[in-house]
Amino acid sequence: MKLFESLAQYRPQALGVLRIMTALQFIEHGSQKLFNFPVSAQPHALTGLTTAAGILEFAGGILLALGLFTRPVAFLLAGEMAIAYFMAHMPRDFFPVNNSGDAAISFCFIFLYLIFAGSGAFALDNRRG
Repeated sequence: MKLFESLAQYRPQALGVLRIMTALQFIEHGSQKLFNFPVSAQPHALTGLTTAAGILEFAGGILLALGLFTRPVAFLLAGEMAIAYFMAHMPRDFFPVNNSGDAAISFCFIFLYLIFAGSGAFALDNRRG
């Protein structure tokens, strides 16, 4: 157990990497909705809800990747993912693996964690006074 205890010193860096990688994946979801990039076989129709979700995902993902306003942005994005799951995924099927909602659930809980844990290392939040 000594090995795992010694890894604790890298907790801020691990949290920073989790935040950045999650944000980069989230930016992809937003850019696909807004710009169809990366190209999707079934592009999203830009309704009001889809446009709002795309903007939140793209802009919120950029802010999270930079580690800027991490906690309030994570709060908004966790709420967006909860709404997305219950509005778009759960009506299709009860099980997340069948309704394609597993990513929404994972994003939601990672963002909830960021609300409490903060931004970790490599964040602009750490430079603000």
